[in-house]
Amino acid sequence: MSAWFYILRLRSGHLYPGATTDLQRRWHEHLLGEACRTTKYDQPVQLAYSEEHPTFSVARCRESQIKRWSAKKKEALIAGDMTKLKLLAKRRNP
Repeated sequence: MSAWFYILRLRSGHLYPGATTDLQRRWHEHLLGEACRTTKYDQPVQLAYSEEHPTFSVARCRESQIKRWSAKKKEALIAGDMTKLKLLAKRRNP
């Protein structure tokens, strides 16, 4: 069964990463404020990005990885700007 990693853009401008096995159902749960506390109080305005993965476990690993990223890195991923993403990923103090 496939699963999805996704990023929502919230009304406040923040980005919310998540993982699910049913992207359309989860999007509707977020819209209704039933998916989590974050989107209950800071409503989503856009499904900004999604990736399909072979299993939920792989999608959750991707979510955990990207949750640690800066907003600039997430924005580069959403924009599909791999050059900028690689630049932002470089260590500042080697």
